[in-house]
Order: sequence, then structure tokens, then C-alpha cells
Amino acid sequence: MKLHGRDAELKDLTELVDGPGGRGGVLIRGEAGIGKSALVAEAAAAASVAGMRVLRTTGADAEQDLAYAGLHQLLHPVRAGVAGLPAPQRAAVGTALGLADGPEPSAYLVGLAALTLLTDEAARKPVLVVAEDVHWLDRASADVLAFVARRIETEPVVLIATVGEGSGSPLLDAGLSPMPLGRLRDEVAAELLDAVAPRLDPAVRARLLAEAAGHPLALTELPSAVADLDGLDPVLPLTERLERAFTARVAALPASTRAVLLVAALNETGSIAENLAATATLLGTPVEPEVLAPAVDARLVELGAGCVSFRHPLMRSAIPAAATLGDRRQAQLALAETLREQPDRQAWHRARATAGPDEAVATALESAAERARHRGGAAAAIAALEQAARLSEDPGARADRLLRAAGLAVESGRRETAERLVRDARGGPLSARRNAFASQVLSGFEDGVREDPARIGELAALAGSVAAGGQDDAAMRVLWGAAMRCFWAEPGPDARRALLGVADRLPVPDDDPRLVAVAAYVAPFERGAVVLERLRAFARVAGADPEVDRYLGSASLQVGAFDLAARFSTAAAPGLRAQGRLGLLPRALAVQAWSRARLGDLAGAAPAAAEAVRLAQETGQPFMGGLALAVQAEIAALRGEHEQANALADEAERAGLAAGARPVLATVQLARGLLALGESRFEDAFADLRRLFDPADPAYQLALRAYCVAELAEAAVRAGAADTMREILAELEPLAATTPSPALHIGLRYARAVLAPGESAEDRFTAALRADLSGWPAERGRVHLAFGEWLRRQRRVVESRAHLRTAREAFDALGLKAWAERARRELRSAGESSPNRGPDAREKLTPHELGIAQLAADGLTNREIGQRLYLSHRTVGTHLHRIFPKLGVTSRAELAGMLKARRD
Repeated sequence: MKLHGRDAELKDLTELVDGPGGRGGVLIRGEAGIGKSALVAEAAAAASVAGMRVLRTTGADAEQDLAYAGLHQLLHPVRAGVAGLPAPQRAAVGTALGLADGPEPSAYLVGLAALTLLTDEAARKPVLVVAEDVHWLDRASADVLAFVARRIETEPVVLIATVGEGSGSPLLDAGLSPMPLGRLRDEVAAELLDAVAPRLDPAVRARLLAEAAGHPLALTELPSAVADLDGLDPVLPLTERLERAFTARVAALPASTRAVLLVAALNETGSIAENLAATATLLGTPVEPEVLAPAVDARLVELGAGCVSFRHPLMRSAIPAAATLGDRRQAQLALAETLREQPDRQAWHRARATAGPDEAVATALESAAERARHRGGAAAAIAALEQAARLSEDPGARADRLLRAAGLAVESGRRETAERLVRDARGGPLSARRNAFASQVLSGFEDGVREDPARIGELAALAGSVAAGGQDDAAMRVLWGAAMRCFWAEPGPDARRALLGVADRLPVPDDDPRLVAVAAYVAPFERGAVVLERLRAFARVAGADPEVDRYLGSASLQVGAFDLAARFSTAAAPGLRAQGRLGLLPRALAVQAWSRARLGDLAGAAPAAAEAVRLAQETGQPFMGGLALAVQAEIAALRGEHEQANALADEAERAGLAAGARPVLATVQLARGLLALGESRFEDAFADLRRLFDPADPAYQLALRAYCVAELAEAAVRAGAADTMREILAELEPLAATTPSPALHIGLRYARAVLAPGESAEDRFTAALRADLSGWPAERGRVHLAFGEWLRRQRRVVESRAHLRTAREAFDALGLKAWAERARRELRSAGESSPNRGPDAREKLTPHELGIAQLAADGLTNREIGQRLYLSHRTVGTHLHRIFPKLGVTSRAELAGMLKARRD
């Protein structure tokens, strides 16, 4: 049948599937029956004519709790390609789809495998992926589709998805172009009704048009129920009136047909053989396929190759809604009996047929949860455990199942779900052990931003009580969660002391990496010496465990060892990528970017920060994304990109202010201070940086404040606030006496030099340059610049030039444009010409392109780069085709030579 009133939408979809090169995708949204499926069918037909391969999946309410059910449906036609995938992807997708046994797969590795399969298929023939009713897809499949949707901009792959109005789905935030579908205009509605029912009585026609109100499904289906129009209550919502019309249509069918329709409506699959077998069990008599013929004639279902499907989801939902509770229960039991060889589906059907507690069914669901978890289907496992808890006969078993589900929710980043499950568990009596677990499980959310800082003190007390009960590992988990919160929030000295007391009493070796990290977060100065000693020992074996490296990188940042922070976080990233742990990867990347930016390594910081922002957004970590955005603002300020620095700082500040994320706000103020220094707005720079030292300011962060002393001192001297700066130094000197923190001591040596009176300044500058700055080139350049400026003011012009020249060369090499220009101005004033520096090759690239270029220069193939960055190899190739002309190179060898020369 011709589509009425959808010409504009159909034109857009046809252009999408018929266009060259990268395709992208569309998300069609609208109420039930609005015509989403009809529009998709037309687009799929146009795609077939255009020579595309069409792959489909459709969400079903009954399949939402079966992990990767939707993905299995989508990839089944291209499953032969699984054998050609890289080993980690092959293992992940094989386990997820039940094609092989293996360890629990990462959802992101499954996503990368799906992307690779689709793009490899698209290399032979462009691909259209159709995903209907994505609000009913199981969560694991929906997450994979969202992952793919974000990465097909440059691929010959189109994704067209449909979602119900008001429904949620991960695909809503996956970058698909929205296509809202509304009701038909009056004249188009009349045209459609006349095409469907051309000889209606004028009064009936007017009534139908009024009842349908431009709703396409109503216009096509209500005419067949015209005799029942008087029985359709106009006060009811239109969808309910439609369901009643469908119910009336079902009521006229033979009893055996009604039975098979009820079974099919409750079943997850459309298998005719399966539905007939279950119906035979239900009726106690054999059933032949002909039983479906009356339903086909009534336009309720359609038959395909071994498959029966309802013509519309409203038809499917109307049938169980009209059945009695007893009829539905018997149909579910018949399906369970039929599915003996599929224990997960059988368990769910038995559960849906069970009204009260039933430990046997609960145990079966618990086993289904474990299998779902093993396949990487956390959402399905959580749903099964929650349903098992509902059916539990023993209150203790109920609590255990709810808390296990809460633990899975924490691991998969579903905070609201975890909090709800813990509340439900606490709705009944809990043993001391279970109550301790309920209290500590939510500490697995490492940001801790949304909580009252007083909660940290409560966690300290909880960790102590759990440790007193002999549960050392559980106490360490609580302690670790509380320590992390000391980064994002400020609990005060009492809570910090309480946490240290618990850590000191735990029977854990002093060199346990977790204990070292806890000490760094809780007491970065008091325990700084011990922490640095341990960190330097761990650095010799970095790369053995990516998760350990990640939190040791964070610990290094706390104590101002940015060189170690960069080393650990850089070592962590490859392992986290290989394991598909994209939830942890942006945390390592953000630390890497923060540390490298402080060291002046902008070429290393920029791609790490850009990727951290992208992955943090994708994995739902807004505050970690805010921290990486703030680092991007800092990088832009150091490069002299003032407008971009301002915009990024504003965006990062909004993320940080949402819940008072102190590290984000501190880094924003650092970026603004650097920006103001670069623009010679010294009073503004001092005001911006001074906020980090005010405990009442939301930008105050106990550790980070001590690592921008050089910038603050420079701003203070030039803004006429030297006395205020000396007061701040007096507060910091006692900290320096307790810790060998490299960043703190480098900053203090610089500050002492620029604040020193008279001739004593020269000794201070000389001392600052004698310190080991081999891994801190930006700080060495800063000291040379300040020393050269001081010498010139002392009329020692000839001596000043060597220092100023060294500073300019260092800043040029690092890409610190604002500081390099300042060195140039000083050199000219000292009587030495200093030509402007041309743009560095790396500065011609976006951070994302720079990351790809560096990997290509290191010898990685496009496919290997794609695996590292969770992109398709075709996307990597597209980026390299853009990178080569920008840099004026024609081969990877030239690219490697250029970037190596710049690194050297």
C-alpha cells in the first residue's frame, strides 16, 4: 500500500540509503501505530534496489531479559565472518552469542566485533541495519547498537532505528539523526481512509476520521471494526480502543486459533514449530499449521519462512491483555514445557507463570543470571536475580540475590538501579554481614561526587567495623571507595584521619598497591614520602596489571609525581583497551592527559584528553569527562588558543558545578589562570589561581592546589601581590617538609626565586636549575624564562640571552605558544632577533587525528589502530587519508620520520 503523508521522510531515508561514502543513521520516533515500520519497510526496499545488504533486528518485550538476543538476530546472517575476527573480538562475540565458551566478555569488545563484522560486510556491499522497537531490545544488544551507531560516520553502513514515543534506549544518545513522526494531516488522513475503505457511509466516515485523529494504524484497522464503533469508549486512549478492536477480532476466531495466538504473543520467538508444539501441550492435542490460517485472514498475523509475526505490536499486546490470568499462566507453562533444552527461556516462562514464592523457580532464575553474566549480559543477569529475589522463600536468600544484583549494577555503572536494589534489600531484616555489604556496595562508584562529604566519614566507620569482623577484603573495598571520594570531595581532616586509622589497622602488607593508593588519596602530603618510595618501586614492573597501573597512576598524581602518573596511566591504557574495559579507560586517559599537560607534553596530552572526553560521554561518566575537558582547556591556553580555551573551560565548569566536583573546578581555574597569564592579564590570573587555595571555594582540592605554585607566584609578582603570595608560601612550606613531592618542590623553588629580594634571587634561580628537571621540560623552560627576565632587568643583557633563548627553544618544541611568544619579546628587548615559529606539523591535526597519526608512525596497521581506539579499520584509513595532505606526506614512512623528528 502506498505511504500517505510521508513524502519528506521517505525522501530523506531514500537519500540516506542511496548516498555515497559514509552514511550514518536515523532514529525514527513516534507513538505506537504511527507508521514507523511502514516507513522502514519502504526504506529497506529502496536499499535493496540500491544494492545494499539489509540486516534486521526487532525488539520484543518478551526478549528484554535474554542477553544479546537482539544482536544474535542481527548478526546471524553474517555469522560466518566471526571466524575472521581478531582473537579478542572473536572470543567476545562468540561467548556473547553462545557460539563458544569463554570468559565473561566485555560489552565494548562485543561492540567492536559487531562493528568489524558490519564494516567488513560493507566492504563487499553497503549495509543497511534496521533495528525496530529498540526500546524493547535487551540492554546488551541496545548498548552494542549504540556503540556501532557512534562509529559509522565514515562507513558505507546505514542504521535506521525506531523507538516508541516516550520510551528510553541507549540509541537516543548515540548520535543518530532524529526523525520524529507525527500524525497525518486531515486531508491526508481522509485520503488514506478512502483508500482503505472507499465505500463508507458518510456518517461512519466522519466518525472514523474523528476517532482516528490522523493516526495511520487506526485509519487502516478501525474500518474492519466499524460495527463495534459504538462499543469503543471515546474517553479511552486510542491505543486501548485499537487493542479492544483487535481483541474483538480475535474473539471471532476458532478456539485453537485463539490458543496459538496467545502462545505466540507470550513467546520470545516467532518460530511456527515452537509455537505449535507449545499449543499442542496447552490443548492436549496435536495442532497443525493450518490453525493459523484464520488469524492470517483476519489480518492479525503474517507468515514467513517457518515464522509467524504479528502485523503490529498492539495486536500482540492486545491478546494476552484480554486473556484470563489462568489462561496466561497455562500458556506460559506450556511454553516452559516445550523449552526444556533452553533453560534460560524456560526459567523465565516458569517465573511468569508463578504468582507466589517458589524456590525451585528462583534457583533456576539464579542459574540463568549466572549464564547471562558469563556472556556479558549484566542487565539480563540483574533482571533475573531481581525476579529470583521476588520468588525467594527465605528472606536471607532474597537479600543475597538483591545484593548480588546491586553488585552487578555497580560493575556496569547503573547507579540508580544499584541504589534501588540496595533499598529493596534493606526492606527486610539483614544480618550484620549483609548489612555491611549493602553499605559498601555503592562505594564501587568511584566518583562519589553526588554524595554528601559527610558520607566519607560514615564509610570510614563502616570500613572499621567490617575489618573488626574479620572481613579484610570487604573492608579494603569500602576503604578504597571512601579514599576515592577524598579526590572528588573534601571530607575534612577528621574523616581523613579516620580513614588512615582503618588503613593502618588492616592486616594487609605495607606494599599492597591498594593501600599505597589509599594513602595517596587520603594523605598526599603526610604519607607522601612513603607513597613515592612505593610508587618508584612499582614503576619498575609497570604494565603487569592494567587496573593496578591505573590507580597507581591516580595515586602518583595525588602526590605530585606527574612523570610517574603519566608512566603508570600510559602503561594501563593498552591493557584496558585489550580487555574492553572502556569504563576504566577514560579514567586512565584523563590522568595521562592531566599529567602530560603539566609536564608540557601537549602532543601526548591532547589525544589522551580528547579520547577521555569521548569515552567518558559514551560510558556515562560526566565528571571524568569534565576533568578531561578542563585539561583540554589547559592545553588550549598553553597553545595560545584563547577563544577555544574559554569555551572549553566554561563547558568543563558546567560539568563540575553539577555536583561540586573539586578536581574539575580546580583544573578549570588552572586553565583560566594560564589563559590570563598568556594574555598578560596578571590580576585576573592571580584571582583565578588564588581560588584553589581557599578552603571555602568549590575549586579547592587538597592535593591539586599545591601543584600550581609556579603559576600563582608568577601572577602574584606581576599583579603586585607578592606579599599575599609569601603568606601562601608560608602555609605550603610545612607541607614541603613532610613530602618529597616533585611538583610541590619544583613550584616552591620557582616561587622562592621570583619572590627573592635583590641579589639573593640569582642563587635561588641557580638552585632551581640545578634540581633534576630532566622529566619536566616545561618547568625547566619556565625557570630559564624567569631567570632571563630577571637578568635583563638587572641590565645583564648578554647573560639573559642564553636563558631566554633556551626557554624559547623549549617552548617552541613543546608547542607552548603563549610562553614562546613571551620569550621572543624578551629576546628582542635584549637585542636579539627571534623569528616567529611556523606551526608544528602536529598542531595541524585535531587531537583525534594526532592520536591516529602517532600510532601509524609507530608501525601499527589500520586494523591494529582500530582495535586500540575502538574504531573500524576503514574509519582509521579515512582519517589517514585526511592526515597525509595536512602534513604534506605521502607515506607512513614519511609520517613516522616527521613525528619522530618532532619528538626528538
